[in-house]
Amino acid sequence: MTAQSLKKYRRITVKIGSALLVDRTSGLKRDWLASLADDIAVLANGGAEILVVSSGAIALGRTILGLGKRALKLEESQAAAAVGQIALAGAWSDALGKGALKSGQILLTLGDTEERRRYLNARATISTLLKMKAVPVINENDTVATSEIRYGDNDRLAARVATMMGADLLVLLSDIDGLYTAPPARDPQAKFIPVVDRITPDIEAMAGAAASELSRGGMRTKLDAGKIATAAGTAMIITSGTRLSPLMAIERGERATFFRPSTNPVKGYKTWIAGQLEPAGRLTVDAGAIGALLSGKSLLPAGVKLVSGNFSRGDTVAILSPEGREIARGLVAYDAADAVRIAGLKTAEIETVLGYEARSAMIHRDDLVVSGAGDQIRAADPLWAGSDVSGG
Repeated sequence: MTAQSLKKYRRITVKIGSALLVDRTSGLKRDWLASLADDIAVLANGGAEILVVSSGAIALGRTILGLGKRALKLEESQAAAAVGQIALAGAWSDALGKGALKSGQILLTLGDTEERRRYLNARATISTLLKMKAVPVINENDTVATSEIRYGDNDRLAARVATMMGADLLVLLSDIDGLYTAPPARDPQAKFIPVVDRITPDIEAMAGAAASELSRGGMRTKLDAGKIATAAGTAMIITSGTRLSPLMAIERGERATFFRPSTNPVKGYKTWIAGQLEPAGRLTVDAGAIGALLSGKSLLPAGVKLVSGNFSRGDTVAILSPEGREIARGLVAYDAADAVRIAGLKTAEIETVLGYEARSAMIHRDDLVVSGAGDQIRAADPLWAGSDVSGG
C-alpha cells in the first residue's frame, strides 16, 4: 500500500463536486458515476464503510429544466434542486445497486449539524444506515436553504459529516489533482505539494477561487474543510475526480495531496464545537489569555479586549489573537450584551457590574477547543504557555 492507500481506512467520506457529475449540456455523466460506484463497491467489499457527500442537484436540475448557464434567482435554484435531487438520488441508487450496495439519501440544512440535538439525531440516522450496510448519500437541502442558513459549499459540509461520523479519511474529488503553491492555471511555475503536515497561513495563502459556475467552492473552501477534518483526527486527500475510477487512481499512486491528521485531535463533544462552521460572535483576547488557553485553562473576562457579534449564552464563538487570527472556539457563558459589559474585568468585579452572581469564566475550559492556529503559536513561542493570566 502507498502512503495514500485507501484500504487501511475503516470509514471514508467521499465528496463529489457538481462539475464532476454533471455535464453542462448532456446532464449526468453516467459512465463516470458507474466507475466511481465500482470503486466504492471495492472498498466496501474490503470492509470499509463509505459515506458519499454528493453535489449536483442544482446543476442537474438546471440541465433538466433547460436553464442554461445564466445566474439563477434563489427560487429558481431551489426549484432546480427539487427537480435535480430526484434524478440524482435515483442515479446513485442505480449505480450503487449494480455493485449490490444499498443506499440512503440524507438531506441536511446548516442547523442539522450546528444545533446539538439535531446534530445527534443526524449522526444517529447515518450511523444506523451504516450498520445496515447502506451507503449514505448526503447533500445539502438546497430546496429550502437560503444564503443565510447554508453551508456555502459541499467541501465544508463533507468535513462536517466526516468529523460528525468519526471518519478516518475525507477524500475531496475535484477538478484539480491536489494543492499547488499557486493556482496552476494562472501560474505555470506553481509547484505541486504532495503532503501537508499542517494547514498554516502560508498554506492558506496558496488557495484560489472557484473554477466554474457549477461549483461554489475552490481551493480555499477545501483548506477550510481540511482544518475542520484534520483537527478532529481525520486525514484528508484532495485529488482529481475527472478521470474514471478516481478512488482506485489514488490506490495506484496517481497524483494527490495528503493532509495529515492532527496528532492531538479533539474528540467527542468537543468535535461538535470545533466543527461549527459559522461562529455566532468573536472575542479578541490579549497575550495573557492566549497563554492561559494554551495551558488548558478557561477564558476569564479579564483577558477579553473586544466583543463582536450578536450571540446568546451557549452559542459558539471564535477566540481571536490581537492580530485577528482564530486560536480557539468555545461555548460562551454570557449573552453578547453582558459580555461587552464585563470584558476586561476581574472576576471580583463581575457581580457589581451585572447585579447578580455570575460565572467566573467567559468560556469554561470544558467547552473550549484550541484550534490548529493555537497549536502553531504554542509550537512557535513557548512564552505563550508560560502565562496564566486570565486562566481559571
